[in-house]
Amino acid sequence: MRALQLVAPSTLAVVDLPAPVPVAGEVRLRVKACGICGSDLHGMDGSSGRRIPPLVMGHEASGTVDAVGDGVTAWKAGDRVTFDSTVWCGECGYCREGRVNLCDARQVVGVACAEFRRDGAFAEFVTVPQRILHRLPDGLSFEEAAFAEPVGVALHAVKRAGDVAGSTTLVVGAGLIGLLVIQALKRAGARKIIAVDLDEGRLTLARELGADETILSGSAPVPEVDVAMEVVGAAPTVDLAIRSVRKGGRVVLVGNLSPTVPLPLQIVVTRELDVLGTCAIAGEYPEALEAIASGDIRVKPLISASVSLEDGVSAFEKAKAPGALKVLVVDDAGETKNS
Repeated sequence: MRALQLVAPSTLAVVDLPAPVPVAGEVRLRVKACGICGSDLHGMDGSSGRRIPPLVMGHEASGTVDAVGDGVTAWKAGDRVTFDSTVWCGECGYCREGRVNLCDARQVVGVACAEFRRDGAFAEFVTVPQRILHRLPDGLSFEEAAFAEPVGVALHAVKRAGDVAGSTTLVVGAGLIGLLVIQALKRAGARKIIAVDLDEGRLTLARELGADETILSGSAPVPEVDVAMEVVGAAPTVDLAIRSVRKGGRVVLVGNLSPTVPLPLQIVVTRELDVLGTCAIAGEYPEALEAIASGDIRVKPLISASVSLEDGVSAFEKAKAPGALKVLVVDDAGETKNS
């Protein structure tokens, strides 16, 4: 099969690899669309220790079932599906609680680190356990379905914020996940959504997708809010999010660009703030697919480019370009059809 492989730090090449064979309990998918994640861009230079070459990256994907392993009865060739980026065991205490994102044996598709290696979906085929598959709604394109993972991340983050209905909320960072969080907050009934970013173009898109007010970072004070969603993961943005929340309010840390950041501890303590982390997805895939299919969460405006697998190296260059949101690697360079 053809695959886009990370052959060395920061070096990609389209190569021929043996097609994976599904073992018992697995399915093989013919990949139709796969999105380039920020973690791929940030990790491919080797700095994160989670993209150790040689590796086929890619975990935001959709496609059709191509073959099944022994014991697979719920899926058949031709089924239109996506899959959870997290491969969870289903047996540990966290999995039994439904917190599969915290699975003790957690692996991530398209990641290679010291603990595990699992090739991903920047390829013609990928194999995954049947338990992480999700069926696509009728009429949903493969390109839109490839957003199920980031949409699920946004939905899970908003759930971590608790009941936001009627609240004033702040979203710090209007990149891809921030723009999805804005829509997820609107869907959850937030009364007012304020977005802050350094890029006026992204703020314009934030308003189109549901933000009630936007502030170019540093241009004006940020008003006091009930809930702040920090979607960058850097010291200045974490500080801004915490300082903007009212007494007794809540801060949800979504971004993790920096491994450590200073914390304005006195503000957290004296205002009695709830500061919460959020990681990946814990069962939100069906909700994400429904939200995309219904139009509650719009993803088409977030597609910067769709590039064929054979031109996959250029896809990563496009994804690094200023203003890019989501670049997809697809089975052809045109519109990915529903079937």
